[in-house]
Amino acid sequence: MISYAITDPSTLDFKHLERDLKRFSQKASMIVYRDKSDVSKHGADFVQAAKVFDFEKVLMHGDPSLAKAAGADGVHLSSLKLDKITDAKAMHLFVVVSTHTIDELKKAEALGADMATFSPIFETPNKGAPVGLAALRSVTSQVTIPVLALGGILTEEQISACERSGASGFASIRYFGE
Repeated sequence: MISYAITDPSTLDFKHLERDLKRFSQKASMIVYRDKSDVSKHGADFVQAAKVFDFEKVLMHGDPSLAKAAGADGVHLSSLKLDKITDAKAMHLFVVVSTHTIDELKKAEALGADMATFSPIFETPNKGAPVGLAALRSVTSQVTIPVLALGGILTEEQISACERSGASGFASIRYFGE
Protein backbone atom coordinates (compact mmCIF):
# COMPACT_ATOMS: atom_id res chain seq x y z
CA MET A 1 0.00 0.00 0.00
CA ILE A 2 1.37 3.40 -1.01
CA SER A 3 1.75 5.91 1.81
CA TYR A 4 2.17 9.42 0.41
CA ALA A 5 3.20 12.27 2.69
CA ILE A 6 2.10 15.74 1.65
CA THR A 7 4.24 18.30 3.39
CA ASP A 8 2.95 21.63 4.55
CA PRO A 9 4.60 24.55 6.36
CA SER A 10 2.87 23.26 9.51
CA THR A 11 4.62 19.86 9.26
CA LEU A 12 8.00 20.77 7.76
CA ASP A 13 10.57 23.09 9.34
CA PHE A 14 13.57 23.92 7.16
CA LYS A 15 15.60 24.72 10.27
CA HIS A 16 15.18 21.04 11.18
CA LEU A 17 14.76 19.56 7.70
CA GLU A 18 16.73 16.35 8.28
CA ARG A 19 14.82 15.62 11.50
CA ASP A 20 11.48 16.20 9.82
CA LEU A 21 12.36 14.11 6.75
CA LYS A 22 13.48 11.28 9.01
CA ARG A 23 10.07 11.40 10.74
CA PHE A 24 8.27 11.32 7.38
CA SER A 25 10.45 8.46 6.11
CA GLN A 26 9.38 6.22 8.98
CA LYS A 27 5.79 6.15 7.67
CA ALA A 28 5.84 7.35 4.04
CA SER A 29 6.89 5.58 0.86
CA MET A 30 6.51 8.78 -1.21
CA ILE A 31 6.72 12.46 -0.32
CA VAL A 32 5.82 15.77 -1.95
CA TYR A 33 7.05 19.23 -1.07
CA ARG A 34 4.06 21.58 -1.00
CA ASP A 35 4.15 25.21 0.01
CA LYS A 36 1.32 27.18 -1.56
CA SER A 37 3.11 30.48 -0.85
CA ASP A 38 6.31 29.69 -2.82
CA VAL A 39 7.45 26.18 -3.69
CA SER A 40 10.50 27.54 -5.51
CA LYS A 41 12.01 29.02 -2.35
CA HIS A 42 13.06 25.69 -0.77
CA GLY A 43 12.20 23.16 -3.48
CA ALA A 44 15.73 22.21 -4.55
CA ASP A 45 16.92 22.00 -0.93
CA PHE A 46 13.97 19.78 -0.06
CA VAL A 47 14.55 17.42 -2.99
CA GLN A 48 18.26 17.10 -2.30
CA ALA A 49 17.69 16.40 1.40
CA ALA A 50 14.79 13.98 0.79
CA LYS A 51 16.80 11.92 -1.74
CA VAL A 52 19.08 10.85 1.14
CA PHE A 53 16.14 8.97 2.67
CA ASP A 54 14.45 5.82 1.41
CA PHE A 55 11.45 7.38 -0.39
CA GLU A 56 10.37 5.61 -3.59
CA LYS A 57 9.51 9.00 -5.11
CA VAL A 58 10.28 12.61 -4.16
CA LEU A 59 7.93 15.11 -5.78
CA MET A 60 7.31 18.84 -5.87
CA HIS A 61 3.88 20.40 -5.98
CA GLY A 62 2.55 22.61 -8.73
CA ASP A 63 5.09 23.31 -11.47
CA PRO A 64 6.63 20.65 -13.72
CA SER A 65 9.53 22.91 -14.76
CA LEU A 66 10.47 23.67 -11.15
CA ALA A 67 10.21 19.98 -10.24
CA LYS A 68 12.48 19.02 -13.15
CA ALA A 69 15.01 21.77 -12.35
CA ALA A 70 15.14 20.71 -8.69
CA GLY A 71 15.83 17.08 -9.61
CA ALA A 72 12.53 15.75 -8.28
CA ASP A 73 11.23 12.39 -9.47
CA GLY A 74 7.92 13.96 -10.27
CA VAL A 75 5.31 16.61 -9.82
CA HIS A 76 1.97 16.77 -8.02
CA LEU A 77 -0.58 18.83 -9.94
CA SER A 78 -3.82 20.29 -8.62
CA SER A 79 -7.10 19.47 -10.34
CA LEU A 80 -6.92 22.94 -11.92
CA LYS A 81 -3.69 22.00 -13.71
CA LEU A 82 -4.68 18.77 -15.45
CA ASP A 83 -3.60 20.41 -18.71
CA LYS A 84 0.02 20.32 -17.43
CA ILE A 85 0.10 16.49 -17.32
CA THR A 86 1.32 16.23 -20.92
CA ASP A 87 4.10 18.78 -20.31
CA ALA A 88 5.24 16.93 -17.18
CA LYS A 89 5.27 13.58 -18.95
CA ALA A 90 7.33 15.11 -21.80
CA MET A 91 9.88 16.05 -19.11
CA HIS A 92 9.92 12.37 -17.96
CA LEU A 93 8.37 13.23 -14.61
CA PHE A 94 6.19 10.94 -12.53
CA VAL A 95 2.81 12.69 -12.30
CA VAL A 96 0.35 12.63 -9.41
CA VAL A 97 -2.81 14.72 -9.72
CA SER A 98 -5.42 15.79 -7.20
CA THR A 99 -8.97 14.85 -8.18
CA HIS A 100 -12.37 15.33 -6.61
CA THR A 101 -14.72 13.84 -9.23
CA ILE A 102 -14.81 10.81 -11.48
CA ASP A 103 -14.61 13.12 -14.51
CA GLU A 104 -11.34 14.66 -13.26
CA LEU A 105 -10.00 11.21 -12.50
CA LYS A 106 -10.84 9.86 -15.96
CA LYS A 107 -9.35 12.96 -17.62
CA ALA A 108 -6.15 12.61 -15.58
CA GLU A 109 -5.88 8.97 -16.62
CA ALA A 110 -6.52 9.78 -20.30
CA LEU A 111 -3.83 12.49 -20.25
CA GLY A 112 -1.25 10.06 -18.85
CA ALA A 113 -1.11 10.74 -15.11
CA ASP A 114 0.70 7.99 -13.23
CA MET A 115 -1.41 8.26 -10.08
CA ALA A 116 -4.17 10.38 -8.57
CA THR A 117 -5.43 11.38 -5.18
CA PHE A 118 -9.20 11.42 -4.66
CA SER A 119 -10.66 13.57 -1.91
CA PRO A 120 -11.95 14.35 0.61
CA ILE A 121 -12.75 10.86 1.86
CA PHE A 122 -13.26 11.81 5.52
CA GLU A 123 -14.05 15.08 7.29
CA THR A 124 -11.14 17.50 6.94
CA PRO A 125 -10.82 21.21 7.67
CA ASN A 126 -11.85 23.59 4.87
CA LYS A 127 -12.38 20.89 2.22
CA GLY A 128 -16.15 20.61 2.04
CA ALA A 129 -18.31 17.58 2.67
CA PRO A 130 -16.49 14.24 2.61
CA VAL A 131 -17.32 11.94 -0.31
CA GLY A 132 -16.91 8.80 1.78
CA LEU A 133 -15.75 5.25 1.20
CA ALA A 134 -18.57 4.29 -1.18
CA ALA A 135 -17.50 7.03 -3.61
CA LEU A 136 -13.88 5.89 -3.27
CA ARG A 137 -14.93 2.32 -4.10
CA SER A 138 -16.89 3.55 -7.10
CA VAL A 139 -14.10 5.64 -8.65
CA THR A 140 -11.36 3.08 -8.10
CA SER A 141 -13.39 0.54 -10.04
CA GLN A 142 -13.68 2.91 -13.04
CA VAL A 143 -10.00 3.67 -13.70
CA THR A 144 -6.81 1.66 -14.01
CA ILE A 145 -4.32 4.14 -12.54
CA PRO A 146 -3.57 3.90 -8.82
CA VAL A 147 -5.92 6.04 -6.72
CA LEU A 148 -4.80 7.31 -3.32
CA ALA A 149 -7.42 8.19 -0.74
CA LEU A 150 -6.94 11.70 0.67
CA GLY A 151 -8.72 13.81 3.23
CA GLY A 152 -9.05 13.39 6.97
CA ILE A 153 -6.94 10.24 7.15
CA LEU A 154 -5.49 10.10 10.65
CA THR A 155 -5.73 6.49 11.84
CA GLU A 156 -4.70 2.97 10.85
CA GLU A 157 -8.40 2.03 10.83
CA GLN A 158 -9.13 4.68 8.20
CA ILE A 159 -6.17 3.53 6.11
CA SER A 160 -7.44 -0.08 6.22
CA ALA A 161 -10.95 1.04 5.29
CA CYS A 162 -9.56 2.94 2.27
CA GLU A 163 -7.60 -0.11 1.17
CA ARG A 164 -10.71 -2.30 1.48
CA SER A 165 -12.51 0.29 -0.68
CA GLY A 166 -10.07 -0.18 -3.55
CA ALA A 167 -7.51 2.54 -2.90
CA SER A 168 -3.93 1.70 -3.88
CA GLY A 169 -2.79 3.76 -0.94
CA PHE A 170 -3.42 6.96 0.93
CA ALA A 171 -2.11 10.49 1.11
CA SER A 172 -2.19 12.76 4.11
CA ILE A 173 -0.74 15.86 5.70
CA ARG A 174 -1.74 15.41 9.33
CA TYR A 175 -1.11 11.65 9.58
CA PHE A 176 2.59 12.22 8.86
CA GLY A 177 2.86 15.51 10.72
CA GLU A 178 3.11 14.09 14.22
